[in-house]
This record gives sequence, C-alpha cells and structure tokens, in this order.
Amino acid sequence: MPPDAFQYAVIRVVPRVERGERVNVGVVLFCRSEPFLGARIAIESTAEKALRALAPDLDIERVRAHLDTIGRIVAGDVTAGAIAALSPAERFHWVVSPSSTVIQPSEVHTGMTDDAAATLERLFASQVG
Repeated sequence: MPPDAFQYAVIRVVPRVERGERVNVGVVLFCRSEPFLGARIAIESTAEKALRALAPDLDIERVRAHLDTIGRIVAGDVTAGAIAALSPAERFHWVVSPSSTVIQPSEVHTGMTDDAAATLERLFASQVG
C-alpha cells in the first residue's frame, strides 16, 4: 500500500511579535486519507527557559491555556467552542491560518507517511523535542 500524503505546521510562541523571536512548542498534522488530525503541543522545560529569557514578563500559564484550547480544537472537543465542531480539514486549516499573535503556526509543509500518528511524534521530537 503506498504512503499517504499529509500536511503539518509547527506551532510557535512568539512572545514579542515585533522582534520575531520564536520558540517551537508543538506540531499539528492532518492526513485526509487515514483520516487523521492530531496535535502534540507542550511547553517543555527548555522551551520555558527560552521563553523566560526572551520575555520575562510573559504569562506562560496563560499561553499554556491557549495552547490547550488549540489541542482541544484539533481533537474535536466541542467544549473548546464552535470551531471544534467543524470537520477535521476545517479545524486543521483554522489552526494553521497565519496570524501575528503570540501563538503562531509555521507555514504548512507536506510529506508522505505510512502512519500519521507516528509521524506526528517524530515531527514533534525533531521540531520541538
């Protein structure tokens, strides 16, 4: 069986948007043919140290709460609001829409996979890890 095409974006925290410095904190991956939409998002200790160095006054707990909401939207948890009730493709495209806020997605990348969940974990390890 041939591998499936997928799309993904890296989720970043940009504490001072005007400076453009960013810290990778997650990955969201969509594979239409499996079907699979998943996110792995976490501010791990290294990322937290980097964020504190870039912006000592950043409310990291508030950022974590927003990142949690993104994860719940990706998972289709309707308690996250109306967007979470959309189709997986619509949720993916909503989450990866460009923005100039503290939490930003990278550009969307593509690839091929035999196992979207394993690919998500591999991308998280390489892009955030």
